[in-house]
Amino acid sequence: MQIWRAAVDAVRADRLVEENVRVDAGRLEICGHSVPLDSFDKLIIVGAGKAASGMTRGLLKALPAELIADKHVAGWINVPENCVESLPPLIVHPARPAGVNEPTAQGVYGSERILELVGQAGLRDICICLLSGGGSALLPAPIAGVKLEEKTALIRFLSDHGANIEQLNTVRKELSLTKGNGLARHFHGQHLFCLIISDVIGDPLDMIASGPTVPSKTNAQDALAILAQFDPQRKFVAVSIYNALQRKLNDKSMDEKDENAARVSNHLIGNLEVAVKAAAAEGKRLGFKVETSVAKALEGDAESVGRSLAEQLLTKGKHQAKDHGSICLVSGGEPTVQLVAPHLRGKGGRNQQLVLSAFIRLLEAGIETIEFPPFCLLSGGTDGEDGPTDAAGAVVDNSTLKEFRELNLDPLDFLHRNDAYHFFEAVGGLIKTGPTHTNVCDVRVAIVGT
Repeated sequence: MQIWRAAVDAVRADRLVEENVRVDAGRLEICGHSVPLDSFDKLIIVGAGKAASGMTRGLLKALPAELIADKHVAGWINVPENCVESLPPLIVHPARPAGVNEPTAQGVYGSERILELVGQAGLRDICICLLSGGGSALLPAPIAGVKLEEKTALIRFLSDHGANIEQLNTVRKELSLTKGNGLARHFHGQHLFCLIISDVIGDPLDMIASGPTVPSKTNAQDALAILAQFDPQRKFVAVSIYNALQRKLNDKSMDEKDENAARVSNHLIGNLEVAVKAAAAEGKRLGFKVETSVAKALEGDAESVGRSLAEQLLTKGKHQAKDHGSICLVSGGEPTVQLVAPHLRGKGGRNQQLVLSAFIRLLEAGIETIEFPPFCLLSGGTDGEDGPTDAAGAVVDNSTLKEFRELNLDPLDFLHRNDAYHFFEAVGGLIKTGPTHTNVCDVRVAIVGT
């Protein structure tokens, strides 16, 4: 946990923003850009994401009180309910319930206020936009002809059938007024600076929070291709969605006009690589031989990733730990989970599913009977939220193994029902941190050796 927490601390949202924004010698410095204070009249701050409260807190710390007053600082950020805090002069808006990563009517209301604020910017006004993972569900603004409940049902359908984050965001962008550069298109002021914390593997800026300030690299045709993959008979997705995408495809006047490109700059300030490096440094400080890996592409299903991690642990434990002391494997990524039918489904998240799959592989290898050194395997979401649960993830070790045997549980049954939460709840393996106010995918830590 100490190693995993080092990863989270390194990408704390307030710290990342404070490192990239400062006021000095009559100038506002933002990610290498220098803006004379007398060159703008008003500063607007907007944002959305699981880390948006933390990012805002860091920004307000970086701005002197006199600037906040002189530049009439105002703004609005959309966050999950459990991330709401008082950050005057901004409005921090609860745009969805905690643990339910889906758009709501409250989210639409907040998104409309954000678009209004951005759209009111004058030629001598600047805007700072703060975006992080979770922003897609927190900035809902369906295009004409599509109802919120239809869009929500679509994203739920795609998620339940294993769609990855890039597929989800490709579809979401085409059905939104905010996503796919939509927010930037509303801005006609002097300059919009967007600070971004990435929760997408490879850090494609157009995919993080569905790219509200980034020209889209995909279009309606790509979205239709994804729907054709998951709904080939057009039986499960609302007709209105197909009609809206087809209209966008046919209407050439709706093609992207990047008129605001010179007035918008996007800056990545934190990602998974930063977190993994910090975890590795902490592991080395504690005396472990550390090996790291950071996913550069989509990982696939959580069960396969978990079994692969267990294989690495077995290999290190059998052959290397005896000769080279304790070994720590730190990795980062974000797998997907194939969900069973709702009436069979239990409770869990991708990290819990991954660790349970790894645990089953360790049991298959006879970890209880072979000569094997002490071990520990942990996987947690850096946002403190794993699926629709109050846990960040799960951990297994020798004590978990003992509890499991005493309770005589069937781990395969829990795995097949997507019910890892209740398995780990029983054996004492849940990790509960509450909101961390950051979000850079998942970090895994595996230790073997005395």
